[in-house]
Amino acid sequence: MLRTRLSDAYKESMRSKNERVTATVRLIMAALKDRDIAARPKGITAIPDDEILQMFNSMIKQRRESIDMFQKGNRPELAKQEQEEIDIIQSFMPTQMDEAETAAAVKEAIAQTGAASVKDMGKVMAVLKEKYTGRIDFSRVSGVVKQSLG
Repeated sequence: MLRTRLSDAYKESMRSKNERVTATVRLIMAALKDRDIAARPKGITAIPDDEILQMFNSMIKQRRESIDMFQKGNRPELAKQEQEEIDIIQSFMPTQMDEAETAAAVKEAIAQTGAASVKDMGKVMAVLKEKYTGRIDFSRVSGVVKQSLG
């Protein structure tokens, strides 16, 4: 499903000569091919959609870190380029949960795992990753989990 959407978006961006989308989708497809190759020894020919969504999350995290560095280095044009790439990557992801939905999901995961302190944070995060990969920004949700447990 995601692979088809990526391929279609790539073809469309080539037709419309949208260089930013073309370059970003090309990066995504290259990273996807690398992950597929890495999974071959395990007997997997193509990684599943949930792993693709995890890959998207890590790509977005890398770009957010780059934005911080570019802003500190007074390079707003590069920060803008990274933000555009984030927007393109997010367009392939399911709709992100808002703060209220995220808080409810965290509360449910805490109840499900019986977590009582910050030491149990790993259990809660595992449940959230299993259920909500691609719908929650895990770099931000960890703070919510920590606050809820602490």
